[in-house]
Amino acid sequence: MTSPPRIRVAADVIRRRAVPELLVFDHAGLPQAGTQVPAGGVQPGESPQEAALREVIEETGLLTATVVGIVTTDGRPHPDTGQPRHTTFLHLRVPRDAPDAWEHRVHSGGDDAGLVFACRFLPLPLRHPLADAQDAWLHRIDPRWSTPAPGPRQ
Repeated sequence: MTSPPRIRVAADVIRRRAVPELLVFDHAGLPQAGTQVPAGGVQPGESPQEAALREVIEETGLLTATVVGIVTTDGRPHPDTGQPRHTTFLHLRVPRDAPDAWEHRVHSGGDDAGLVFACRFLPLPLRHPLADAQDAWLHRIDPRWSTPAPGPRQ
């Protein structure tokens, strides 16, 4: 018997300047986790939009993000465990004056509690794919934002 899919969100947070930029982070001291966008599970009674805003705040500390809309729902299983999951990708935006780079310590009581994330904005299109193919749907926001895939995706 297979488990029900884990319901998740991933937040494509865009800062529009001369060149549009995507909010990403790396786990300080955990390079194998790769570069990611804010993402995580949807809590009971929470909409995907509410979950995306919560994840952005928890993982980056940014309070100024607003939801533009849903990009797509992806049914790929977890890359390491093969467990089923459904991830709703959402397009969010932040003001042009959002900081360029910062470190954020997670204070929530979840699995990320105590982790430090090195946050920054990267110009679009990205030069390299993100961990877990989290950049796979950026072209749905803007076709010019497709990420080149030089080899197998992580």
